[in-house]
Amino acid sequence: MMKRRRRAVFAVVTAVGLLFASVGIALADDRFGDGFYLPPDPLTVSQPGDVMRTEPSRIPYAADFPAALPAKTTRVMYRSTGARGNPIAVTGTLLEPKGDWPGPGPRPLVAFAVGTHGQGDQCAPSRLLNYYLYWKRVLDVFLEYELLFVQRMIKRGWAVMVTDYEGFGTPAVHTYLNRLSSGQTLLDGARAALKLPATSLEPNGPVALWGYSQGGLAAGSAAELAAAYAPELNVVGTYSGAPRADLPTLTPYLDGGMIVGVMGYMLNAVMAAYPEYSDAVHQLLTPDGEDLVAKTQNQCLAETMANFGFRHLHRYFNVDLQTLAMTDPLKSYFAQQRLGSQRPDAPVLIIINRFDPLVPSVGANQLGREWCAQGADVEFFYNEQPPVFNKLIVNHAMPMVVDGPRALDWVADRFAGHASMPNCGRF
Repeated sequence: MMKRRRRAVFAVVTAVGLLFASVGIALADDRFGDGFYLPPDPLTVSQPGDVMRTEPSRIPYAADFPAALPAKTTRVMYRSTGARGNPIAVTGTLLEPKGDWPGPGPRPLVAFAVGTHGQGDQCAPSRLLNYYLYWKRVLDVFLEYELLFVQRMIKRGWAVMVTDYEGFGTPAVHTYLNRLSSGQTLLDGARAALKLPATSLEPNGPVALWGYSQGGLAAGSAAELAAAYAPELNVVGTYSGAPRADLPTLTPYLDGGMIVGVMGYMLNAVMAAYPEYSDAVHQLLTPDGEDLVAKTQNQCLAETMANFGFRHLHRYFNVDLQTLAMTDPLKSYFAQQRLGSQRPDAPVLIIINRFDPLVPSVGANQLGREWCAQGADVEFFYNEQPPVFNKLIVNHAMPMVVDGPRALDWVADRFAGHASMPNCGRF
């Protein structure tokens, strides 16, 4: 009963926070034209996670309401690895609590992967964090909703490194839902945070990976890659909420829904990561499909929903939707993005709504089973909120908030060194 009340309170506070944020609008300006987001050419560092440059980041909540968000905030550009194994520059934001760490051992760090924001550079988390609400024109508007969870982490004394992902904020196209790119940029964000001078973090301090939806895929990917790609990181656990573990299964769930336009993000990501696929992708598209990929490349999610929401996918493709995912180059690309082939070394928590209308729960369940079969420590939890307004993705968005306290407590237990409670074989 107490936990249920806590979740209800968390949901109410979240709603109030969103309402408050919608009142304090900060209009977008040209503050990002100072070159911070332009990578050096050639790249001046050689190792993944090396820091290229930093600058203070003024987050209004931290500056105007220090009691609510008592954090020192720093914008960081660091070296990472792209989808093709190429060196890239990635940006992100480190939020470090101003108070002393009250727990034993080094201060913990959360490597934070955000959910879907869009594909335009203006939607990158390190940019959105500088506004109460980003608003450039009538439809180009967005809110950094993930700050709600970051704030709770800061209040617990954890440092948080939020990655912008590949091509998000920096020049180039954001490789949306690319497994390798998102996992590597998340791990390298943690590396960069631990390398920054004059912080309260220690190189051997505990690291947790966190993400929901798009971030759930990134966190799950990082969990799989950590042992080989970043073995020096002391990863103690991963929260992978509603992970998009198998992209072909998303097509029927997107069709006719509020965020059907994210198909444009995925197609742009295919062509950005694999330019040799571009001609074949364009051959699959109708004139409406060409319009979709052209416009969504520079949009935040709110504008994409306004422009393309509740449409059917068949208008964008000249092939049958039943065979779309089985048609190259998409077939080959989607196969490369599938989670489940490598065992995470640290415990993992997977949470998803049983009736999620955007990310099929059967895929998240199968991911947990595949990890369990490889000997991973997995705790799987179904949110049982009954289906409501499926095309509005209520059962995808609300569990992120409702189950936030459960995920935070689970991560706190990992930082405290408590025994995990895997339930392999019982889900």
